Amino acid sequence: MFLFIIKYFGFLKHVPGLPHVFDGLLRLYTLLFNFHLLEAIDEIEAELITWENVTTSLHKYGGLQFNYNGKELGHIHSNGLLDMPFSRSKKQQLMQQDKRVKDHHTFINSGWISVYMSSPADIVLAIALFKISYQKLRDRDLCLTQ
Repeated sequence: MFLFIIKYFGFLKHVPGLPHVFDGLLRLYTLLFNFHLLEAIDEIEAELITWENVTTSLHKYGGLQFNYNGKELGHIHSNGLLDMPFSRSKKQQLMQQDKRVKDHHTFINSGWISVYMSSPADIVLAIALFKISYQKLRDRDLCLTQ
């Protein structure tokens, strides 16, 4: 259903507030039919907010966004879809290492990846991916300050 909506009604993401309404409906659906997924998202959030300079915000197209010093690490939609930016080479490496890492559901020819979380085992993968992104941004900041 999510991919159908994105494909045929994706232009509506530019209507102010509509992506957040849609994500809220996704959250309600997930609450009713896939509750463990919301628990997984909460567990990921609980881990990431313990990291130095990591904050959360609403993603502009719906979902929970994680930021390091104001720069997006990635975001999770309420249906468990994790989206993260990487370089194209890192994306290829990650996709070869783990088949759960896929091309981004919209930006296929970019460095963005998508992971469709569906089980508790995906929590470990999500945190590992966030850690890669976090380390890269943190190391870059350390180099700039030295």
